[in-house]
Amino acid sequence: MTNSNQKMTNYRWVICAMLFFATTVNYLDRQVLSLTWKDFIAPEFHWNDNDYGNITAVFSLVYAICMLFAGRFIDWMDTKKGFLWAIGIWSAGACLHAFCGIATLGITEGQLLGFKGAAEILRVAENIGPVISVSVGLMIFSRIVLALGEAGNFPAAIKATAEYFPKKQRAFATSIFNFGAAAGALIAPVTIPFIAKAWGWEWAFIIIGATGFLWMGFWVFVYKKPEVHPRVNKAELEYILQDKEDVVAAAKEQEKRLSWGQCFKFKQTWAFAAGKFMTDGVWWFLLFWVPAYLSDVFGYPSSSPEAQIAIFTIYAITILSIVGGWLPSVFIKKGMHPYSGRMRAMLIFAFIPLLILFVQPLGKHFFDNGYAPIVFLGIPTLLIGLAGAAHQSWSANIFSTVGDMFPKSAVATVIGIGGMAGGLASFIINKSSGVLFTHASGTTMLNGKEVEMTKALLADGAEYLRPAMEFMGFAGKPAGYFIIFCICSVAYLIGWVIMKSLVPKYKPVNL
Repeated sequence: MTNSNQKMTNYRWVICAMLFFATTVNYLDRQVLSLTWKDFIAPEFHWNDNDYGNITAVFSLVYAICMLFAGRFIDWMDTKKGFLWAIGIWSAGACLHAFCGIATLGITEGQLLGFKGAAEILRVAENIGPVISVSVGLMIFSRIVLALGEAGNFPAAIKATAEYFPKKQRAFATSIFNFGAAAGALIAPVTIPFIAKAWGWEWAFIIIGATGFLWMGFWVFVYKKPEVHPRVNKAELEYILQDKEDVVAAAKEQEKRLSWGQCFKFKQTWAFAAGKFMTDGVWWFLLFWVPAYLSDVFGYPSSSPEAQIAIFTIYAITILSIVGGWLPSVFIKKGMHPYSGRMRAMLIFAFIPLLILFVQPLGKHFFDNGYAPIVFLGIPTLLIGLAGAAHQSWSANIFSTVGDMFPKSAVATVIGIGGMAGGLASFIINKSSGVLFTHASGTTMLNGKEVEMTKALLADGAEYLRPAMEFMGFAGKPAGYFIIFCICSVAYLIGWVIMKSLVPKYKPVNL
């Protein structure tokens, strides 16, 4: 109960707003590459789908590994300093991408020119093999730095949420800051292609990357522990610490912390990790490949108005993810335990991605029958957007299950473990997608150039021709996308079943 003689402050929502903006910047930085590689970077560096798949896969793998250490790092450094380190590193990494063209030209040709000059020479380079390998290597290095910092965002944000919100509000607070992922993806298609087209793709990385440094300036003055923050009064502090088990556990946490090995002994850790592994890859696939999907299947590059509207609409629909924080509270108000309420809500959200199964068939039907772009782009846009909203709703609740069951001193570590599992899944789906789409399109690399598969096989002296891949009535890249969509559609239901099997009922971890 709060002090009845004192009006409660609401400073915890200022913290929530800061977490929202940090997550927005986080996803903006991730989106720059996906919105520029196909139409701006690939022609300069002569990349194919496999090259892009390798870059995104390495990012995902490094992100996965760093998530494990990031959680531990945040618990060690604590929320304020840990977050500053994280966003500082990823902002530097984001800006670093811009100089890959200049560095590639310097390494391959021994010349040092500006962004525009380097691009002009690299586009017409005759010996493109070194250009491809060097540019991919430099871009991977930049993504590694980005991944190193970005891995700290969610462990720090979840830890801050656990420090500033009681259990009954954590899912809602998490859904708000987690909406920053959708907000970043929403802002990206209407800003990044415009910047890239007007000033060059390099400036898209620099301008978006620099916003993280601005956030750091505010965080230094905004964040302190609620127990010592002058803008958190006694009434709000009592509200934050209303959960009796949190108050009792607070003293114990100062003396004892869970190590990685100890965390893995609990089924709760494995349940969270399994849920993240089965579902994170879906979101990352949509984030990294939807712009390319619109270009490959429907012929609309990311710089076209049609593609920009479609991508913007997809992430505008994810605004519905705010339901992710509201729905469990409905169940909780009816007497259900918070964990049970979250699991029921997650089951509901797990059925929505089944809509992805209809993305390719409906899009193809309307496209082949000559419907207007508003129809054959609008249907996939709507279905992908609903799946994205379901993911963010799912994500807000699965994060909150950690705060429900683990003491605050272990929250970031467990979030890091789950993030590592999700990152590994993203590595698998991004690497597999790049290989699959290159194979499905009937192209391969020959003497450093992308050529049709049939020509490559003849040049290699083979006696047979290899057609583009076919699957369920689709041929070429559409067949590849349909395979991935089928996998994505059932991932959440599988993840929910595994989680429920491991932790069927609420069971807190006691130190």
